[in-house]
Amino acid sequence: MSFRSKKELELELSKLKSIETPSVKLEQYPTPAHIAAEWVWNMAMKREVAGRVILDAGCGNGILGLGLLLLGAKKVYFLDADKVALDICMQNYNSLAEEYEIGEVQFIHSDISLFDGEVDMVVENPPFGTKEEHADKRFLEKAFSVVKIVYSMHKSSTASFVEAICKDFGFKITELWQYELPIKATFKFHEKSVKFIDVAVWRMEK
Repeated sequence: MSFRSKKELELELSKLKSIETPSVKLEQYPTPAHIAAEWVWNMAMKREVAGRVILDAGCGNGILGLGLLLLGAKKVYFLDADKVALDICMQNYNSLAEEYEIGEVQFIHSDISLFDGEVDMVVENPPFGTKEEHADKRFLEKAFSVVKIVYSMHKSSTASFVEAICKDFGFKITELWQYELPIKATFKFHEKSVKFIDVAVWRMEK
C-alpha cells in the first residue's frame, strides 16, 4: 500500500475529475473524497482490498474503485449505465495509471442487472431511489446475487428497507458508518448552494 495515511489517499482522490453535467434521473450525486477515502481505507484495514477483484457498481467518476486500486486491489470492474460518467472514470484511471502501479480494470457500459462477472465483493453508491423508484433495490439485488460481501451507501432514512432486503437475501449487517453527504446546487430545483443529507455505508455479509 503506497499511502501512509487516509488523509494522503483523500488528497489524491480529491484531484479526480467530476461529472460536469450530472443526470437528475440517475441521481448522480458524487461521493466526496473524504467519505470515499474513509470507506476504502476501512476496507483495507479489514484486509479486504489487497489482491481482491471488486465491482464498483454505478461507478460514476470511479472514486471508490480507483481508491481500491490505489490500496492494492487486483482488479476492479467499473460499471455504469451512463457513457459520459464511464468516460470520465476512464480518464481518471488513465491519469492515476501514469503515476502509480495499479491493478487491472474493465470498464462496462451497462445496466447493473446485466453484470455477469466473477468478483470477490461489490462496492456501490447507487441511486437513492428518489427519482426512479426501486433503483437502489436493483443494485442490492444484483450485488447479493453475485457476492457474499457488499458495501453500499443509502440514505439513512431508508434503513428499514436496507435491513429488510438484507434479511430477505440471507445477509447480515456487520458495519454501519454514518455521514452527512453534501449535495451542491447542481440542479435548477436546488434552493441552497449546499444541502446535507444523512447517509450511511452498510457492510453486509452472507
